[in-house]
Amino acid sequence: MSLKIREYSLPLIVGAVIALVWANISPGTYSAILHHVFFSLAGQEITVHFLVNDIFMCFFFAIAGIEIVNSLAPGGSLYPLKKATAPLLATLGGILGPIAVFFILNGIFGKSAYTPGWGICTATDIALSWMLARIVFGGNHPAVSFLLLLAVADDAAGLAIIAIFYPEIGAEPNYLWLLLVAAAIGISFAFKKFRVDRWWLYLLVPGLMAWVGMHNASLHPALSFVFVVPFLYRNKNHPDYLEYDEGWAFHPEAAGKPRPQWEPLLRCEKALAPIVDYGLIFFGLVNAGVEFSRVETLTWIVVISLVVGKTLGVTLLSSFARLIRLPLPEGMGFRETVCAGLVAGMGLTVALFVADSAFADPGLLSASKMGALFSVVVFLLAPIAGKALRIIKVSKK
Repeated sequence: MSLKIREYSLPLIVGAVIALVWANISPGTYSAILHHVFFSLAGQEITVHFLVNDIFMCFFFAIAGIEIVNSLAPGGSLYPLKKATAPLLATLGGILGPIAVFFILNGIFGKSAYTPGWGICTATDIALSWMLARIVFGGNHPAVSFLLLLAVADDAAGLAIIAIFYPEIGAEPNYLWLLLVAAAIGISFAFKKFRVDRWWLYLLVPGLMAWVGMHNASLHPALSFVFVVPFLYRNKNHPDYLEYDEGWAFHPEAAGKPRPQWEPLLRCEKALAPIVDYGLIFFGLVNAGVEFSRVETLTWIVVISLVVGKTLGVTLLSSFARLIRLPLPEGMGFRETVCAGLVAGMGLTVALFVADSAFADPGLLSASKMGALFSVVVFLLAPIAGKALRIIKVSKK
């Protein structure tokens, strides 16, 4: 696969551009195709929107989970575990900062009808922020893993916010179904203990159980595989752990040795990566189709809360982490956390998802979605900030 496709997520960009053009030229056909019901299965209407957001995104989050597992393992940028505490604290800042900015701005310029929109500003688009982080910092900078952990935790918190604070807009959550998720975690643990080496069994059995549990609990099932992939075992003692590509035959330690049988974690990553890389075109196509319609004060409150609030929140809480001697990943200083906070201000698709739960009024929904869309300004601001702050890219290990 082309390095540029892998590193810059070109399919995602292409899908987003097509969606924006299509939704504004022919919004009727765009909506009709995305939400056309092909058939129903166990009461669930199967549409393009459902297949992409509820099925495909499970595999994206699985890849993200593998990235985090590698980062937390010995030699990873977030090892030892104490290093992950600071990113999680930064996540808290990335939630509280935008909420604070939203209520301040809404109190000065807005009105009470805008208040439910505070949850929109807590979102971080994991796909786009991950892509942008790799552009700004380089593919192997520790800030990428820092931001990835922040974004995954941030989205998990965002889904919890929807379930807790917006239950009257969506289906009523049924938390008893989370017992099935707990059972899936238990089975995953058993698979690891008995060294089950078929990675697809982890996704097919406990992964499917977690998906059913999340779905029936009225929580978004896209994070289902995140409960499973940490149990895909990896041999921490393999000196050649990362040398699993076609270059193995030329590895200095390969002489006279058979090609290693790679652990399930590696084989899962290698199998899913092409699916996720190219499948992002459909993710962009389904989620980025927003009409350039009504823009009002709520629009600017949302975008400023996302961009400014995230930057301030992540920076302040990361600085607090350093103050209380919680280590950031090596290579992460004040400048890097400022830039990471700015990148995290990319709400877009996740913010659009929250907006659907926040507003029933079409006018307010449209205005808030425009704010989420305008957060793509981070794509212009972050590279500029990276150069101004003299961020050194790390593209090779």
